[in-house]
Amino acid sequence: MWILFAAGSAFFAGITAILAKCGIRKTDSDIATAVRTIVVLLFSWLMVYVSGKRPDFAEIDGRTWLFLVLSGIATGASWLCYFKALQIGDINRVVPIDKSSVILTILLAFLVLGEPVSLPKAAGVVMMGAGTFLMIEKKDAGQAKSGSGNRWFFYAAGSAIAASLTSILGKIGISGVESGLGTAIRTAVVLLMAWMMVFVTGKQHYVKAIPGKELGFICLSGIATGASWLCYYRALQSGPASLVVPIDRLSIVVTVVFSYAVFHERLSKKGLFGLFLIVAGPMIMLLGQAAVTSTAATAAIHGRNSCTRAGWFWKRREWWPYMRN
Repeated sequence: MWILFAAGSAFFAGITAILAKCGIRKTDSDIATAVRTIVVLLFSWLMVYVSGKRPDFAEIDGRTWLFLVLSGIATGASWLCYFKALQIGDINRVVPIDKSSVILTILLAFLVLGEPVSLPKAAGVVMMGAGTFLMIEKKDAGQAKSGSGNRWFFYAAGSAIAASLTSILGKIGISGVESGLGTAIRTAVVLLMAWMMVFVTGKQHYVKAIPGKELGFICLSGIATGASWLCYYRALQSGPASLVVPIDRLSIVVTVVFSYAVFHERLSKKGLFGLFLIVAGPMIMLLGQAAVTSTAATAAIHGRNSCTRAGWFWKRREWWPYMRN
């Protein structure tokens, strides 16, 4: 059953960008982000209660609250940049850059936290970086979007940087908080940030002007995000993370397929090879991690066996003189 939940997580994550793109053709991306976050917040609290653990805010210390808020701000910045990039750029070029947040997270974890970078992890980073570069190759003048220039790239890069900061802030200062509760609190911060952005820029008057069809797509994108979170959580509950995570990474394939079906965005041969590298990179990382875990487990078993044999040997040495006489 867990494999169905993992596949569902990848599917819903993949169609989130498609639904969001359909909802921001005429609607401002900041307003769309603020509206969809309401739906996502409902799902994030649903996750808390699905886990069966009653939230206890009194047990969260001040340092953890600080980093929860900071990571929420980083998440909000990532979402605002991401949907702005989707509005003015091609999905097949925006999504790979957003996915490159994994690369930035690994690099920041190495520089800031001192986490080691193994050979498989380094190989995965190189493959994902090369794949991203191939997928965002320049298009022909006839295919390029008029008026947007390269602004989409800066918004997409901002989304990736902010997403990587979210992970690092979480690793530095968030401890003792159940992951579902932490996600719900961060999403609440994102909601406040998104609506503050709407009011600060004076866009609140346009909320009522959202076309009904686009409002439906915006809400559906929020539902898709929430459904992806729930499926991912359920898959991890009953399935091995070493298999759940790679399946979830296939969401970019879902996005590419639907972008072709809905928006007729086609990948070149280089782009397709780049897609392969982006998907294969995390697989190699996970295979490397699985090999390390397996080696450590084998070493522990051999260690226990060696201790057992050594104990048996010393017992024989102790009793041997008496047995010999």
